[in-house]
Amino acid sequence: MSISTWAKGKLHRGVPTDLPNLLTLSRIFAIPLLVIFVAIRAPWADMAACALFSAAAITDYFDGKIARDRQIVSDFGRMLDPIADKLLVGAALMLLAGFDRLPNWALLPAIVIMLREILVSGLREYLAGLNVGLPVTVLAKWKTGFQMGALGTLLAGDTGAAVIGLGWLPVSLIGELMLWMAAALTLVTGWDYLAAGLRHAVREVPPERPGSSRPASRP
Repeated sequence: MSISTWAKGKLHRGVPTDLPNLLTLSRIFAIPLLVIFVAIRAPWADMAACALFSAAAITDYFDGKIARDRQIVSDFGRMLDPIADKLLVGAALMLLAGFDRLPNWALLPAIVIMLREILVSGLREYLAGLNVGLPVTVLAKWKTGFQMGALGTLLAGDTGAAVIGLGWLPVSLIGELMLWMAAALTLVTGWDYLAAGLRHAVREVPPERPGSSRPASRP
């Protein structure tokens, strides 16, 4: 085997290069460019940030669909997909808050959404140790839709909308209302996930059989 062939094989095994994984990785790679666009604080940059975030958010649908259709679901993809989503959403929320782009009381639903992401991450980590999955509900998909739509709209803002001739629309207000809706759905789905996790955390321990030894307790 030549060195180049061996290297290509190692690269393919170490860094999955199928299309669904590349789409997932693109959401992470989009974050630095998103930061730059928001930091420029110009109308064209606001619209570019909206377009970039929207394109990255859409890949969340296509990477899963392509993986299922082509039957190339991988452990790498299952691990990276929720991480990429949370990194993208977290970055957008922090950018909007840090650059004072959240109107009125919109910081409150942003906090709710951020806390829910942390909660679900912790629950998934705990349940993974029990070999229990945390299924995505239909309501959670609606939450994701409102959330991504709200963040993209808020990244554009009234200034970005004016670039494409939509300055007459109250874009920031629309984004704020969508964010509140996403936060309301976040509370419902977050409670559902928490209840599912608690069912496993407080499940009854089966009685010991005679002669069986009790495992040592953790320090």
